[in-house]
Amino acid sequence: MPTTPYAAIDLGASSGRVITAQVTPTTLRLSEAHRFPNRPVRAGGHLHWDILHLYAGLLDGLRKAGQVRSVGIDSWAVDHGLLDADGALLGNPFHYRDSRTDRIAEQVWASVPPAELYAATGLQYAPFNTLYQLAAARDTAQLRSARQVLLIPDLLTYWLTGVRGTELTNASTTQLIDPRTRDWAHDVAARTGTDLNLFPPLRRPGDPAGDLLPHVLDETGLTGPVPVTTVASHDTASAVAAVPAAGGENFAYICTGTWSLAGLELDAPVLTEESRAANFTNELGVDGTVRYLRNIMGLWLLQECQRAWGETDLTGLLDAAGRAAGLRSVVDAGDATFLPPGAMPERIAAACRATGQPEPRTRAETTRCILDSLALAHREAVMEAARLADRPVDVVHIVGGGARNALLCQLTADACGLPVVAGPAEAAALGNVLVQARADGVLGDRAAARRLVAGTQPLTRYEPRGDGAAWAAAGARVATP
Repeated sequence: MPTTPYAAIDLGASSGRVITAQVTPTTLRLSEAHRFPNRPVRAGGHLHWDILHLYAGLLDGLRKAGQVRSVGIDSWAVDHGLLDADGALLGNPFHYRDSRTDRIAEQVWASVPPAELYAATGLQYAPFNTLYQLAAARDTAQLRSARQVLLIPDLLTYWLTGVRGTELTNASTTQLIDPRTRDWAHDVAARTGTDLNLFPPLRRPGDPAGDLLPHVLDETGLTGPVPVTTVASHDTASAVAAVPAAGGENFAYICTGTWSLAGLELDAPVLTEESRAANFTNELGVDGTVRYLRNIMGLWLLQECQRAWGETDLTGLLDAAGRAAGLRSVVDAGDATFLPPGAMPERIAAACRATGQPEPRTRAETTRCILDSLALAHREAVMEAARLADRPVDVVHIVGGGARNALLCQLTADACGLPVVAGPAEAAALGNVLVQARADGVLGDRAAARRLVAGTQPLTRYEPRGDGAAWAAAGARVATP
């Protein structure tokens, strides 16, 4: 068995990290080599990712990691870089929270109505989907000069290896993939004027993505060859691959962090009109699976409040929120009102006022409002996914950073009326290295990888409290204008 670790480059909306992992059929040990901030930059009136800072951070992380067996990259979805004919990047990639896609969807729908778009791609409406971003850029000099589109993990992989490709799980978030064929939705692209030739060929988790280039080896101090493995490069796809579910378990998952992604792992997409109206998305996962889920604003709400308050003591905030009255006020945690940055406490207060509920008066009350609202949104997503997919749910797995938030986990168990198993917190990095280890022949199938996570990573179980009536009543308050 290999003793040299695998390296997972895991990029989130607020930070990046390079994690190394020792993997055998019975051993899974993670070590954080390097963590670095991911700070968006507003320039020229638009919000961008500082992609060169992220690239420098991952190079620093590989240098600190030491010799590795292979490398994989995962990140958030939908955003991308444009390359010119020489393969050079045409400007910093736009951030999905940038306002340039406001009201673009209506222009796309004039060519492909929403119901037809959903039937073809199974993707929820979100104003930042790649299809809308490309439509927003249609008349720009930048897009006219572009010869290739690379999603963020594929762009970074290209800089490491010189090889270009489009990883499928991330591509499935563009609204340009047919989840049934697992190939491009050619009719949608043609009707919306989207040139699919801009995207390099599709590749799948486990496929080789090239070797680190000589100058990358020099900069990181690694000895080649070091292969880069295509992983499930959408971080949610990697996180779901690391859900420690038992074989045959009827489980829902909630991947928590800046976003909460709540749903089910299915064998086939759900493309009904009822599913579209409920705004569920069908994204692709490892081994031919479908991630049937709903996007919820997640801990972004609390992160933005902390930024507004200048509050760094999260533990103190959560302790105070735990003592505050529960379900006093709740908001719709999926409302696009909360998508842009800035003035989050005021927007939460305004949403409570608009639904006739008491406005939070203190930081503790605002924090409790956020966590109650997230738990309520988790409940509604899990229950509705189970109904629309006709799939029972017996347990909810919470993975990602929110698994460390004991109050959120307990409130989610209470709201769902189901046991919650929390952990692992570094699910995306784990899923990343598990795909690498499977491609390397160290692990077998997805079930074996999940058994390894369950047997080696710290997990906490939360049993539900109460009868759920108060949560149902709170949901009715949110729905009442």
